[in-house]
Amino acid sequence: MSKFRTTEISDPRFESNNLRHITVKSKYLKNRGDITVFVPDGESLNNLPIVTLLHGVYGSHWIWSQKTGIHLQLKTWIENGEIEPMIIAMPSDGLWGDGSGYVPHLNANFEKWIVDDVPNAVIELIPQANEQSKLCIAGLSMGGFGALRLGIKYFTKFSAVSGLSSITVIDEMKLFVEEELENYHQKDKENESVFETILKNQENLPPFRFDCGKDDVLIEGNRKLHQQLKNLKINHIYKENEGKHEWMYWETHIKETILFFNDTLKN
Repeated sequence: MSKFRTTEISDPRFESNNLRHITVKSKYLKNRGDITVFVPDGESLNNLPIVTLLHGVYGSHWIWSQKTGIHLQLKTWIENGEIEPMIIAMPSDGLWGDGSGYVPHLNANFEKWIVDDVPNAVIELIPQANEQSKLCIAGLSMGGFGALRLGIKYFTKFSAVSGLSSITVIDEMKLFVEEELENYHQKDKENESVFETILKNQENLPPFRFDCGKDDVLIEGNRKLHQQLKNLKINHIYKENEGKHEWMYWETHIKETILFFNDTLKN
């Protein structure tokens, strides 16, 4: 039985470049939600890991593929033997305002959309995935905040976590959105801070990493998070690269995240 009232998936006759497109009606969004999915070649493939890749503000489900060509890069890396086959699920954030923050709001739970509905939709509609598929999560900017916070909060679900150019506290959303910050504030304050989420769950942390460009507007927040974790001797990977808060950075450095997931899943 389907976990969704309605589901739609693109017709393979009209798909291209290993991309499939899913729309489901989500009880958490109280609306329809979209997911673009990269599925590697090979009909005999099954039980593939699922990497959920979250976008930043202003974006939607299509933006990772059409701004970074992540699907074309994945295909090349798999064919070259650099990584094992994996599915990439690229959902919309729920399309609230300039960005939902991937947190619960008054009338929609954008957190549970990502954590529950997205993997369930992929497992239900993509034959190469099943209930035994391991899950990883990553994202950029607002999506980095979502990935780090949700991947660590729901540590029983996710095998590895990564953030690129991440917002680290919810108040940094004000750098990008026109909506009032009160729309993002949470009763549980650990839901507003990556560090507080890590602190609450530090006995059960999945492997996680994050990186940021040296000229990124969010670099100081990333440096602060790194130092906070170092002070508490919490195991993590942090890297600074040349670059700004821009698509060329994410197109270039997403490979570090994919390789990290690939290596983690082998263990």
